[in-house]
Order: sequence, then structure tokens, then C-alpha cells
Amino acid sequence: MDPSRTGTSADVPLLSQQNSPTRENNQWMIWRAVFNVSTTIIGAGIMSIPATLKVLGVIPAFMLIVLVAILVEITVNFMLRATYAGQSTTYAGLMKENFGKTGSLAVQICVMITTLGCLIMYLIIIGDVFSGKGEHLGILQEWFGIHWWNSRYLSILFTVLFVVLPLVLYRRVESLWFSSAVAIILAIVFVGICTVMAFIAIAKGQIVRPRMLPELNSTKSFFNLFTAIPVIVTAFAFHFNVHPIGIELGKPGAMTTAVKISLVICAAIYFSIGIFGYLLFGDSINADILVNFGMSSGSVAISPILNDVVRLSYALHLMLVFPLLNFSLRANIDELIFPKKEHLSTDTKRFMYLTLILLALSYLVAIAIPSIWYIYQFMGSTSNACLAFIFPGAIALRDVHGLSSRKDKIIAVVMIVLAAVTSIIAIAANIYDLIGNSS
Repeated sequence: MDPSRTGTSADVPLLSQQNSPTRENNQWMIWRAVFNVSTTIIGAGIMSIPATLKVLGVIPAFMLIVLVAILVEITVNFMLRATYAGQSTTYAGLMKENFGKTGSLAVQICVMITTLGCLIMYLIIIGDVFSGKGEHLGILQEWFGIHWWNSRYLSILFTVLFVVLPLVLYRRVESLWFSSAVAIILAIVFVGICTVMAFIAIAKGQIVRPRMLPELNSTKSFFNLFTAIPVIVTAFAFHFNVHPIGIELGKPGAMTTAVKISLVICAAIYFSIGIFGYLLFGDSINADILVNFGMSSGSVAISPILNDVVRLSYALHLMLVFPLLNFSLRANIDELIFPKKEHLSTDTKRFMYLTLILLALSYLVAIAIPSIWYIYQFMGSTSNACLAFIFPGAIALRDVHGLSSRKDKIIAVVMIVLAAVTSIIAIAANIYDLIGNSS
């Protein structure tokens, strides 16, 4: 599936106007891409993975994480091969080459839904960390008590204005590689702390044995399995950033390598936090595991200082992930609304307007929506399923450049069917669950 094995030369640059990196810098450029790809993938996905283990059981969840990672690698290679063989430089442009304006519009809508949804989730989680949710106090409330100035809407507003805004003002995705590296380090620190805490709890006999397989004692519990699948799909989605990140590399083989390394890193991080988070909190695990660290009660005794370190480290991680997804969201909206205008990075007025409007919209919706689980399920069942599986599979089947083998087309058909069926069942299960809860 490697692009370099196709009829397309491995030396063809992603963008013809970009200079290929020198041989001495190539390895370093790959690692910079690994930082950006891994940061885009991890995002807030790590927060909901433990909850999927509660629904699926440990063994099926592990198998699903591995399977989704493999399928994502295949779909990215479908995209890269078609990109190198054609003239497109964006995901929307790639779909336009294959399916015309309708395909381009479909991708742009899905990218906007996915990236905006993720940005909203990031702010929701940051609000959970600093100001709590429901009966669970946030860090600021634990330290200083409950006051108007550490309310949820003000803590998120402060984060948006003084941390996120300076980062989203960068006009090139390559400029974010250092913040991405720091974000990955913080995620690894978060996983490391959870791992140590889990081993300590095991030694003290404070944990309950996790379920290896799901409980299927009713029709509802069976259909609930399908609500967890979109969460893992969303956690691996980064297809909207394949083209922006690939620009800095110049060689298809380098981008393929970066993607493979990133998927291995992220799959290891996901399963580690999933199993150790589930061991720590058992069936009391929340859709956002950070909420569990803010709980004062539970079977596992956790140091308040360690609680704060864990929550702060991941809140900072999300602040550093934010600009990467904002970059794709802003670029897609600009491409949709101003297709004939000069590049966004060269138009300061348009750049600032779009940046500020998107930040304001993300903030307002984050204040209005309390839970990330429903956003994750919705995105995983709709836009992310399209971006990660259905659209790349359709590109491989359309095969306007004659690159797909019979095996590729069979895989593409299977992926499209599985994604469509799973999404329909998940959406139906969510609607049933919402109706049941409201009644």
C-alpha cells in the first residue's frame, strides 16, 4: 500500500512549488510531521477511550483500536497515492478531481463539522478541568473556592483569549511542530502517571477486575456496542490534516513513514490509557476521564496534588492541539467561501476575521453543551466516518488515475459498507437512548 510501490514516483513532491528537503534534514522533517500527525490524532480522543473499554470490554476494545489504526493507514495511503498522481493539494481538491464539485463540497462540510466539533470538545474539557461539571469541582474551585471569576464561562474565555488566540494566529502549520511536540510529551506524561497510579492501586488491592468481554444481557446493551465504535473512529481521525502536514515533507515515502509511526504511537497511548484508566475507575468511569480525577470519592485513593497534575497536563495538551485543527477548519471555510481569493495567509484582514469568528463560535457552543460523549458519537457516526473511510474508499473505487488493484477495491468496498452500517446502527441507538432518557 506504500505509494512508492505504485507507478507514481516516490520523488514527486506533494506541492510542486515546495522545495524538497535535503537528505540531511529529511529525517528531522519526518519527526516534525510525526509530532503534528500524532497531536492531531490524539487530541481529546484519549479522554473517552477508557469509557469505550467499559462498553466493549478490554479484548474487543484492543482489537478495535488495532483494526481502526490499520484501516486508517490504508485509507491515508489511498489518499496519498491519488494526490501524488494528480494535481490536487487539498482533501477537497482531491475529491473534486474524482467526483467534481459535489465531492469537494461534501468533504468541506465534513471537515468543518469534524474540526469545529473537536474544537468545541477541547473547550468543554478545559472548562471541566478548571471549573468542574455538576457536583464535581474544578481545579480553580478546589484551590480558591467557588467564585464568579472562576466560573466555567470565564475560565474558558480566559483560555481562549490568552492561550489559544496567540497560537491560532500562526499562518503556517509547519510553525506548530514545537507546540505539537510538547503536546505529545504532555499526553505521554498523562498516560505515565495513570499507569503508575494503576499499578499502585493493584498492589493495594483497590481495583475491581475489569470486564474482558462486553455484557450482552439485553437488546439495549448490544446496540450500545455500536455507540462506542464511533468514539474510537473519531479518536483516530486526522485525514483533514494529511495535506497541510504533508506540504513540509515533499516526498510521499516520508509522509507514509510519518503516518505509520504516528499510528503506532497513538494506538499504544490509547490502549495504555484505556486499560489503566479503566483499572483505576472501573464502571464509574466517565465519558471524560478527567472528571474522574476531580471526584473526591471512589474506590481508588488518589493524591490531590497528583489529581491536579494530571488534569492540568492534559488541559495544556488540548490548548496546544487546538491550533492544528483550527488551521484545517479555517482553511476549509476560506476555500468554500472564497475559492477565487488569494491564499488566506496573505490576506491579513480575511485571516483575522475568520480566526476571531471561529474562536467566538467555538466558545459559545462549548458553554451551551455540557458533555463530550454525544459530540463524539455524532461525529464518529457521520462526518468522521465519511472522512476516514467512506471518501477514501470511494476515491480508490473511482480510481481516475488507474492506481488501485483488485485487492484495494475489495478493501474499499468492505470499508465503505462497514462504515455505513455501523454509523446507521450507532445513530439509531443514540436516538433510541435519547428518547428513552427524555421519557
